[in-house]
Amino acid sequence: MEKLHAHENLVHQIENGMPSEEIMTEMANFYKVFGDLTRVKILCTLFQAESCVCGLAEAIGMTQSAVSHQLRVLKQMKLVKNRREGKTIYYALADAHIQSILNQGMEHITE
Repeated sequence: MEKLHAHENLVHQIENGMPSEEIMTEMANFYKVFGDLTRVKILCTLFQAESCVCGLAEAIGMTQSAVSHQLRVLKQMKLVKNRREGKTIYYALADAHIQSILNQGMEHITE
């Protein structure tokens, strides 16, 4: 049976403009990362400066193990990057997009 819509053109326009199911799933997973307070604290700390695990742990008052676990998640989602200097690994925000997302979130919350 054929669907009848009062606004058939609008419905087609919306359907054609929607991202794929795969893209929307990736977007949902991306935003889930921001649903954890510890991860948000880590991102906000890295917004200020690059840091090693021990520095992050001290800054947010958590164990290095807990911070390492969350950094793994953040790295898998491409929100943070790392670099090695000797035996120390330093973490930083992955790129300017992440800084922009954090800035926009703060602006929205504080307005």
